[in-house]
Amino acid sequence: MAAAQGAGSSSAGPSGPPGSAPGHGSGSTAVAVWEWQEEFGRWRPYRGNVCSYIEQVIQASQQKGRRSGSGLVSSIPLGHADPALAPYVIDIPSLTQFRQDTGTMRAVRRHVFPGDSAAGQGIVWEWQNDEGGWSPYEMNVCVFLEQARATNHQRVDLGPLGYNYEVDFVAQVQTNKTTRFRRSIQRRLDTPYPVTTSTTPLHTGVGCSCQQCWPNSGTGPITTRYRHSMTNSPNSSAPHQVPGRTASVSSSSVGFVPYNKPALTGARSTPRLSAQNTLVLAQPGSVSAALAAPNGVSAQALPVKMSKASRVSQALAATPTEPESVVKKYLEELKGAPADEDCMICMEKLSSPSGYSDSCPSSTIRPEAVGRLRNCQHSFHMLCMLAMYSNGNKDGSLQCPSCKTIYGEKTGTQPKGKMEISTFPQSLPGHKDCGTIRIVYHISRGIQGPEHPNPGMPYTARGFPRYCYLPDNEKGRKVLELLKVAWKRRLIFTVGTSNTTGESNTVVWNEIHHKTEMDSNLSGHGYPDPNYLDNVLAELAAQGVTEDCLGQ
Repeated sequence: MAAAQGAGSSSAGPSGPPGSAPGHGSGSTAVAVWEWQEEFGRWRPYRGNVCSYIEQVIQASQQKGRRSGSGLVSSIPLGHADPALAPYVIDIPSLTQFRQDTGTMRAVRRHVFPGDSAAGQGIVWEWQNDEGGWSPYEMNVCVFLEQARATNHQRVDLGPLGYNYEVDFVAQVQTNKTTRFRRSIQRRLDTPYPVTTSTTPLHTGVGCSCQQCWPNSGTGPITTRYRHSMTNSPNSSAPHQVPGRTASVSSSSVGFVPYNKPALTGARSTPRLSAQNTLVLAQPGSVSAALAAPNGVSAQALPVKMSKASRVSQALAATPTEPESVVKKYLEELKGAPADEDCMICMEKLSSPSGYSDSCPSSTIRPEAVGRLRNCQHSFHMLCMLAMYSNGNKDGSLQCPSCKTIYGEKTGTQPKGKMEISTFPQSLPGHKDCGTIRIVYHISRGIQGPEHPNPGMPYTARGFPRYCYLPDNEKGRKVLELLKVAWKRRLIFTVGTSNTTGESNTVVWNEIHHKTEMDSNLSGHGYPDPNYLDNVLAELAAQGVTEDCLGQ
């Protein structure tokens, strides 16, 4: 979630704060809320129907395990609960959410709340964002606010929950105690979360025999060496609601519909990058030339030289993109399937036919065929890999669903636009020894292509041009060069659903975070941030954009 941007002085209600964190009332029912951890370390809940599905799968697996002695479920595909979540799989042994089309991994946890709390009643508290839409508070804040309201508090301080805000129930506003910035809030009724009889708290650390660890819960491609690997994501007690101007970040953390992809069964025809999406570079100082370029880079202070065709064009020209050819290029078919391993994509045993044999038929790949990726050695049904590849933008590359290794050159679905680069002498906080690089992204509204969620439908482009900043030092310039590569590969933006407004069919950030403010890092989008350059280099690497790409 993004926390709220404003909140004021700290006066509680008639009898003080309503209590800090939610607890478990004795003798009452409890509800289970599954949450994922976003980039600022905050936990955001899945919707009630998705949590119900997760609980049902786990309960059914436990019952089956008690009857047959078989291992418990290791992976849960969220697309079965909500088609909009088709790219997402929860790996239970490691408690991670994996996004199959981008490789992004995030920690997940199961949190239990009293049945008479906001979660059990389906009550959601929300704050108004910059675009006039409503964004939910995280669940423990909702529970806290509802408890305060029920005990007739007029105002409460969110400080105990890590937020620099005060909420006024009478005026229906939250106020930032430092800046005095105010936002409207509202209380809304939604789907209640599922009742549970298991209130075992989750933990981190060495795997044990609790339901979180389940060391014998399957032997799929994600092994126990990844257990709890995402629970130590960077945390931040600073509020991170989007500031007064557009600076939203879109990722797999977009509230419940981060990327409106169809299920794997809805494969589309092969998309092609048009000439409008090739890289056209302006000469230094030639702003007008860059303005005319469909997807160009204007580099007045940092000229970009390009003596040959773009790598994206070369990749499309040289790499076979027919789905079967791509799958066979990167997977080596095994003569015998591992008896005890699950296919992470369809969750069937590798010794059984692919779960996509009916929905993704192939004349050259048998339903029972199992392949091993040549570098990372992870195994999957070849037909499942075919279905996954057909659901993407079919650029000739594959990404391992288990370890995120990229095979080939990954390209994205960024609409046509323009990237401008300039420098100026003013320093960024935390980088006083150098000037600043400014990047300006221009993208206009248009019509979605075959690689987008809804081909033929219009998409909007809110908040453009978008201004981003890097320190003009050695590492900052390295990040800049890699961002140029990411831009040429169409990886910086995509068309999806905004986590700020909930608007679908709009241009959103795509897994590579940018700093859209020069200072005032209360929102998480500015400086100082000593870890930002290292973090963005890691995000670029996850997209296959590394130093090896420079000079190509």
